[in-house]
Order: sequence, then structure tokens, then C-alpha cells
Amino acid sequence: MPVSCSSCVEKRAMLKRPKTGHSLCKECFFMAFEEEVHQTIVNASLFKSGETVAIAASGGKDSTVLAHVMKVLNERYNYGLELMLISVDEGITGYRDDSLETVKRNQQQYELPLKIVSYEELYGWTMDAIVKQVGRKNNCTFCGVFRRQALDRGALMLKVDKICTGHNADDVAETVLMNVLRGDIARLRRCTTISTASEGEGVVPRCKPLKYAYEKEIVLYAYFKKLDYFSTECIYSPNAYRGHARTFLKDLESIRPSSIVDIIHSGENLSVREGVKMPVQGTCSRCGYISSQALCKSCVLLEGLNRGLPKLGIGKHHRLHGKILSQQPLTEKEERKLKSVES
Repeated sequence: MPVSCSSCVEKRAMLKRPKTGHSLCKECFFMAFEEEVHQTIVNASLFKSGETVAIAASGGKDSTVLAHVMKVLNERYNYGLELMLISVDEGITGYRDDSLETVKRNQQQYELPLKIVSYEELYGWTMDAIVKQVGRKNNCTFCGVFRRQALDRGALMLKVDKICTGHNADDVAETVLMNVLRGDIARLRRCTTISTASEGEGVVPRCKPLKYAYEKEIVLYAYFKKLDYFSTECIYSPNAYRGHARTFLKDLESIRPSSIVDIIHSGENLSVREGVKMPVQGTCSRCGYISSQALCKSCVLLEGLNRGLPKLGIGKHHRLHGKILSQQPLTEKEERKLKSVES
């Protein structure tokens, strides 16, 4: 027997919301999803009228839904924002080149300006070349660090006020779990924040309008709206540490759907005991980017790649930063230790 929509009661329900369990027709689901994102934006005061906002676009479901919803809400509620797309080309053959074609189609569909920045252009390396040197064990570390800085550099070129990312509730909950498992108090404290203030010169404030949107609902929204997105997983990510946190989270969600938002709220309400030493944020001595060390992670990783010492940026090698800055040669023992990488 057909189930009626629990919201309008007139139309036939087409789906059951994973987040609330409500049975809704397509139109009521669209409105509920969009209104929740709108409330997230309003409650956190994410934007001010007149701001230029860059949407980080990868061509995947999250960024595609974000671009669509931001355009809809900007027009519906007169946010007064100038929206544009910014995309990063990591240089992954058979993956990023295909997803960038989706981004270019999104640009035409949403009539938004697009800026593409590439690792090769910014760092002189592609991810394909990096993986050849470092193997597949730690490649996600390089990609994550470089992508964050690449987004900031692209945003500075566009002179935008804020960057919007497609991080959803599942992503945030996974990050909380990962930081708990790593014992990383500094990151655990800030990973649930919905927006970041300007952290210094060369860093553009970021926000997550989809912070409370479940991944399953983003997929449903994209499917029923027939949005054009790229769904292939990165060829280098199957061994990523995040994948284990994701599997654990999915198991929890299958037993208790509210687990995702419960974990987020736990992270939000975290307080650090007085007297716990936290990293002091400064700037990189080489490039000026934010860093709690003499050299930012990006510069250390790049130095390791250029010297043929791929493990230089993996693990804790802060004591070598002084040598790198003063261009002192490393000892034979140090070089031997930093050259060996497991594939």
C-alpha cells in the first residue's frame, strides 16, 4: 500500500529520510533539505551581503549539491552573494581529468565563474608523480596538505571573501573519530567548527554549509534532482586511514542513525583541561603560510620531494627544519632514514 508524504499528506512518499525517518515526496524532501541548509547558514551567520564566495568544486556529489543549493538559496533568500567555483587539479590521470569535465559542465549549468588551479602549476609536481616517488601508503597526506593550500592560493587570485566547502555531517564525524584515535587534541578541538576566521595573511576564511547534512541525503538530493556529478572514487584513496573511520561510522549509523550527529555534538562540546599545552600558530619562515612550526607542512613535504627524501614530511622531523632553512646538508644516517618508503 502506497505511503503518503508525512509533510504535505497529498502526494505519495518517494523516500524515507535517513536523518529523521520521515516519509516524504520529492518536492517536500527538496524543501526540507534546502531549509535545513538555510537554517545552518543563518544560525551560524556564515555570510554577509555583498561578499564574494568561492565554492570548492571537485565534481563530486557534495560540491555539486553545495553549488546547486547555494545558488538556489542565494536567489530565494536574497543573500546578496557573488558566487563562483574554484577547483583544484591534483594531476591524477583517469580521475581528476574526468571530474574536472563535470565541474566545467556545472559551470555552464549554474552560470558561475570557474577558476582551476593545479599542483603542477603551484608546486611543480602532479599526484601521479608524487605517488611514483612516495608509494601509496602516505600519498593522501601529500594530497590533503597541498590541496588545502592550493584552494587558498586560488581564492586569493580570485580575491574572494570566503571559501565554501562541501564537507557533510559524515565527513565531520569521521574527522572527530580520526582525531580521537590519533590523540590529536589540537585538531579535535577545531575540526567541528562550522567556519574559520581569517588565520593570517594568505589564508581565506572557510565554512561548511552542509555540516549537518547526512551523506545519504546528499546522494538522494543529487539523484532526485538529476544533478550532473562525478561518482568515481579517487584511485589513490582505498588505503586512506579515513576509510577505516568511515566503515566504523557506517556500522554505527546502521544501528543508530543519530550516531553521526551525536559524534559531531560530542566534538562541539569538547573542552580541553586547563594547562594542556596546545600548538602556537605562527607563519612559515619560507612561504608565509600558517604553521605551528618554522616550516609549514607543505614546504616540508615539497622539500622532501625535491630532495628525493619523501619521508621528510611524514612523521615528526621538526628538528630538521633548522637544517632545511639554513640549507645545511643532512647526515648520511638522516638521508637513509628519510629515503625509505613502503609502497
